[in-house]
Amino acid sequence: MAKQPELDDYRVPYFDDGKKKSKFSLDDFDPSAKPFSTGSKDADRARLSEIGAKLDTLQECLHAQQKRRVLLVLQGMDTSGKDGTIRAVFHEVDPLGLHIVPFKAPTPVEMAHDFLWRVHAQAPAAGELTIFNRSHYEDLLVPTVLGNLDAEAFEQRCRHIRQFEEMLAYNGTTIIKCMLHISKDEQRARLQARIDDPSKHWKFDVSDLEARKQWDKYQAVYCDALAATSMDCAPWYVIPADSKTHRNVMVAELLLRTFEGLKLEYPPPKESLKGVRVE
Repeated sequence: MAKQPELDDYRVPYFDDGKKKSKFSLDDFDPSAKPFSTGSKDADRARLSEIGAKLDTLQECLHAQQKRRVLLVLQGMDTSGKDGTIRAVFHEVDPLGLHIVPFKAPTPVEMAHDFLWRVHAQAPAAGELTIFNRSHYEDLLVPTVLGNLDAEAFEQRCRHIRQFEEMLAYNGTTIIKCMLHISKDEQRARLQARIDDPSKHWKFDVSDLEARKQWDKYQAVYCDALAATSMDCAPWYVIPADSKTHRNVMVAELLLRTFEGLKLEYPPPKESLKGVRVE
């Protein structure tokens, strides 16, 4: 009998502090794979709804406790499905205590500070589940591909990110980072769909085509960035994302298991309310 896939099979190896060069490569992961599919799109959607109901209860416990924090980072090439993942995975989760942060190109004010300044301000507060739609990793990827960040500066930023995430974890933040991994062919189809459908024109930017020309460079920098920043306290997972329904189920499964591992419970009853009757 074939071995059933485990989420750890898709976890990027933990950073080893430069003792040896990581052999991690995105080429080792098939973006069209569906290891966590339940058999059909309808079955996957049913499983997603089931997980969503559980996440709703767990997120309510997180919010009620006001102690722990959870940060979900979503990265990926254009059209990999960051927006769609958020809509699908959190469709049944109460927005109370849910914080979604879409990171765009830095503003002039943000550029005048260190690259983590704007990110730290959006880190989850006690009781919050925060989702980063893109993140501080854009400040590794884009300037490196464009040639504005040399190897030494890249390594320095990786070190700062590791220290930043270690600090968040030390202060009670559970961090999960997902690389939504799509193929170049699938990206072409999704970009074309945006061009062909007037209702999706708002999602298309000509700069998307320029970034596509740099596909191989982005893939290489992603490999280096993920290998240098996957830690026990902040692991990276590669999510095969050519199938939208599979992508959603896998992210949901990962988030559910993470929440279940926190052993969340509602706060204990208040002694002052014992015997109280509302007239």
